[in-house]
Amino acid sequence: MSIKSLILATATILSLTGLAAAADHEVKMLNKGATGAMVFEPELITIAPGDTVTFKATDAGHNAETVPGMLPEGAEPFVGKMGKDVTVTFTQEGVYGVKCKPHVGMGMVAAIVVGSPVNLDTAKAVKTPGKGGKKFQALLGGL
Repeated sequence: MSIKSLILATATILSLTGLAAAADHEVKMLNKGATGAMVFEPELITIAPGDTVTFKATDAGHNAETVPGMLPEGAEPFVGKMGKDVTVTFTQEGVYGVKCKPHVGMGMVAAIVVGSPVNLDTAKAVKTPGKGGKKFQALLGGL
């Protein structure tokens, strides 16, 4: 067996057994970013099922947590501690709304799309206070 055939066979076996490496993504929690004050950066990412996202407490005073009702059926909500990084593995396909609890009214929200946005209509229907709601409309409107 050639080296090329061996590499191809190994990659096929790993992908079929689910052992292929999942990707790691980073979302920063910032007092000021490219789009304004009190933001997640990036605010919208699309990832594959099994990927992880680390919400980095780049600036103090922020957390990352799911928005109630804005996650796919069967997905587990998460709540990160204030001023601490939190790493989440996303296994269920769909749209996940994420907020910084003290700054959601100022628009500090993000959307994570895992695979296909199967719950998009449900996610769009969730009411979020202040600028958070307007930001979600903008983020989810193009999906």
